[in-house]
Amino acid sequence: MPLNLIADSWIPVLAKNGERRVIAPWQMADASLLRPDWPRADLNIACYELLIGLVFLADPPEDAEDWDARQAPDPDRLRARLAPLAEAFNLTGNSPLFLQDFDELEGEPNPPDMLFIDSAGANTAKNNADLMVRRGRYGALDLPLAAMALYGFQAHAPSGGAGNRTSMRGGGPMLTLVDPGAGLWPLVWANVPDGEPAEELKILPWMRQTIASVGDARVWSRQAHPAEAFFGQPRRLRLVAEGEWVTGVIQRPYGANYAGWVHPLSPYYRMKEGAELLPQHPRAGLFGYRHWLGVAAAMRDNAGLKQRAEMVDAWPARSNHAKANIIVAGWAMDNMKPRDFTWSLAPLIDLDGKPALLLSGMVEAAELFALSLRRALGPVLAEGEAREALREAFYAKTQSAFEARLAELTAGGPPEEVARRWLADMRKVALGLFESRALPGLDQRETDQQKAVVDAHRFLCADFAGKSKQGAQAWGMLELTPPVSEKKEKGVKA
Repeated sequence: MPLNLIADSWIPVLAKNGERRVIAPWQMADASLLRPDWPRADLNIACYELLIGLVFLADPPEDAEDWDARQAPDPDRLRARLAPLAEAFNLTGNSPLFLQDFDELEGEPNPPDMLFIDSAGANTAKNNADLMVRRGRYGALDLPLAAMALYGFQAHAPSGGAGNRTSMRGGGPMLTLVDPGAGLWPLVWANVPDGEPAEELKILPWMRQTIASVGDARVWSRQAHPAEAFFGQPRRLRLVAEGEWVTGVIQRPYGANYAGWVHPLSPYYRMKEGAELLPQHPRAGLFGYRHWLGVAAAMRDNAGLKQRAEMVDAWPARSNHAKANIIVAGWAMDNMKPRDFTWSLAPLIDLDGKPALLLSGMVEAAELFALSLRRALGPVLAEGEAREALREAFYAKTQSAFEARLAELTAGGPPEEVARRWLADMRKVALGLFESRALPGLDQRETDQQKAVVDAHRFLCADFAGKSKQGAQAWGMLELTPPVSEKKEKGVKA
């Protein structure tokens, strides 16, 4: 039978007591629920985004006061507010259909696994190049799985060849969600922007004639309802269904080409002051403190080069500075190729004044000292991946120390004392990594090689002591005054 994404129960969830259930969207406002329970992490993150979008569409808070007054879950109210949307949320059947082209599309259906970003594209499969990106994993999708995959694909659409548009945040955007740590509804409500309920269903792109982006046609934020940030339709798609299964997807080029949008759940950056805001994208690998500025913590620069997601930035004032984490998620892409899916938990950092300045300086100083370590390894390791791996190890091994210093700052610890302890933390790790690679077998090397290693160690120590240009710069970032060198002291006495 057909699936209606508002009226029917179709979303798998995990309750706080470990029970697994399947719910309709209005039941997200149930205090006993923990999180979505799809079989893939990217579907879970897409599900959060969909639920947030539905609340924003049907019943958003008017302002911070209204948001605070309505924190308690109210399933009956949400059910009543969502019900009028039902006719726009049929997955199969006659048009209009959820996130699909207004008109019937002609063409050969693609396998339904095209809805997953890590599936092989047509050319990849044709050329037998799908070594890491597998073809044909999903011969058919049940309707709930197809609905969730369709939403995730439209929301995060990657580059896909001529005319196949990316999402309004580009291919594989970074998603950041405020997580108060109290279950499903508190997370959803924490990330719903202020606004007004949509007055008509035609604000949804599949409820009107498809705007094909032929030529320079674009969909600007000023031309559309803000809810389209959650329900963008960059790809022209029609699902091919047989009973309760989706067996194919027909795709045509030139869906909506979005411009000028700033999504409330994603961080942005500028290449230079006054330039266009661009969405941030995840990198492959560990999401550690080196990536927190402009994502988990506000930047200290005045040029607005990095800015946190709107809902992350709004949390401190909205919640009266309640503690929270942020979920950082998304596909790390190399153009059309997925490299890694990031799902990380970072603290939502709520600092201002000197502590905020020091936090930025701690990250910036670590970047300089990581480069010092990389340079010092020159006599031991050849340029390339080996040295880069040691630099990455520096960040990984200082992660727990950084978190400890952040806790001290948040608790009101004196910034200078925190800075000096952080400097000592980094020095210990950097020298340990250098010595573990440079010292074994040192006595077996040629004299000139031994000298090069000893000199590199001395220069590295000088950096951490603030006695070099780069070291002094790092000390300055920590708001510390480098020691005066003996030569300068003699010059002053003279």
